[in-house]
Amino acid sequence: MSKYIICFSVVILFGCGSSIEIIDRPINFSEKRVGLTKEYIKNHYEITPESLEIDPKIIVLHWTAINNFDSCYALFNREILNDSRPDLTSAGQVNVSIHFLVNRDGKIFQLMPDNMMARHCIGLNYNSIGIENVGGEDNVDNLTDEQIDSNIKIVRTLKKKYPAIEYLIGHHEYRLFENHRLWRETDINYRTVKYDPGSRFMNAVRIGTIDLNLKGAEDI
Repeated sequence: MSKYIICFSVVILFGCGSSIEIIDRPINFSEKRVGLTKEYIKNHYEITPESLEIDPKIIVLHWTAINNFDSCYALFNREILNDSRPDLTSAGQVNVSIHFLVNRDGKIFQLMPDNMMARHCIGLNYNSIGIENVGGEDNVDNLTDEQIDSNIKIVRTLKKKYPAIEYLIGHHEYRLFENHRLWRETDINYRTVKYDPGSRFMNAVRIGTIDLNLKGAEDI
């Protein structure tokens, strides 16, 4: 059993006049997955880590491109990538992962500790916390108002927990960080095209967290 699997049922945090309920639903993260993640870090960031602990500076918002929660969870729960994503398997066998998964009704699930590296955003994994939103199939923006509200609450909670967080970006904006001090990717050929979660969603979450003074893509 990995030391990273932490079991707690429901966490309720209060702040800014509202509450946030986070349901813990850990994904599989055995020692094998830990080892493959360390291998990914070494190969892509030229770092030999003792652990997977990170010091987050960025929050990255995503959509899953799948409209069903159970299918999304099953995808992240696998420890090894399948052969359907050659654009990813060529860069490492460890499966993609995410810290938070928000269902279409706004329910928030935590899949792994938020200070542990997840594979969710090329170049920025080592500095970021990722939030996935169920939806966006066929690259159609169908994310809900409930998801917007939940993302605002998560961002607020994370900024309070990690005051050093500087940036809030969408996955589609990640390449703007190339050559930035927080960019880690050493393979110049490892890039993918992303559309999620789109400008509408990002604008709404940014408006809802404007008082936090988080930097966006235009500040990179």
